[in-house]
Amino acid sequence: MVGVLEGFATIAVIVAVGWVLADRRILDESAQVNLSRLAFYVASPALLLTVMQRTPLGAVLSANLVTSLLSFLVVVCLYLLLVRLRWAAGTLGSRLIGSLSAAYVNAGNLGIPIALYVLGDVAWVAPTLLMQLLLITPVSMALFDSDARGERPTLGRSLGRMFRNPITLGAVAGLLIAVLDLHLPRVVAAPIDLLGAMAVPSMLVAFGISLRRGPRPASGSSAGHVWSIVVLKTLVMPAVALAIGMSLGLRGQPLFAVVVTAALPTAQNIFTYAVRYRREVALARDVIFVSTFASVPVILGIAALFHALAGV
Repeated sequence: MVGVLEGFATIAVIVAVGWVLADRRILDESAQVNLSRLAFYVASPALLLTVMQRTPLGAVLSANLVTSLLSFLVVVCLYLLLVRLRWAAGTLGSRLIGSLSAAYVNAGNLGIPIALYVLGDVAWVAPTLLMQLLLITPVSMALFDSDARGERPTLGRSLGRMFRNPITLGAVAGLLIAVLDLHLPRVVAAPIDLLGAMAVPSMLVAFGISLRRGPRPASGSSAGHVWSIVVLKTLVMPAVALAIGMSLGLRGQPLFAVVVTAALPTAQNIFTYAVRYRREVALARDVIFVSTFASVPVILGIAALFHALAGV
């Protein structure tokens, strides 16, 4: 339980720093955009390279990976169906931001400490982390790039842009280093580590600025859309993961791990993507904010339930 609260408290403090800096007019909307660009083009690729080369690949290829992927796809389909029934479809980029907000979990700066303190091993979050970094993120970046250019996405264009995107390049480079068992010289690894360390603080400070300078979260006509996505993310997704995991034979700690991971809030990365591609910035911001708070009692409840029923 302590790990859950520590992870959320760390995020809250850094977001509060951004809020205070914006409130004191030390930073403004231009700083928010510049911090997001720094995270997108430099810090996040460096962080992904570092994370990927250190992730235990043997822990990835498991039923947990299949459960995470299927859970993601089911929730995305549910969101797209909901959009078709209730809201205007919007652009491809808008639908992408909504889909990722509903199903892309904060497996990095929240998932890692929660995996360590709640699940007992960081390796439990590795399947979801790699699935998002190596599959979901590259495909999403290619689609975002096509939408930004007003082009119809094709396989050839998507593959070409996939490997020109800095986020994808960082993840792929880290995977190659891990697979080939390479060891970067300290003079190369140290600057990459330092640049990567800027990623999460940059995203969170930019997020804090947006909370102060933008409208109140989940207010106005978009409130229903925001809360619908939050319900999908914090309640529906862990329930889907539970059903899929049990159908695949997961029990005990492995099942507990996939359900807790699915209950994590929307990742801050989605806000960075929204700012970079100028698609649904307010929606991404509001869902991240509300889902982060909403996921705390959900994760605590899941942990208490599994402890009572399965003794994990």
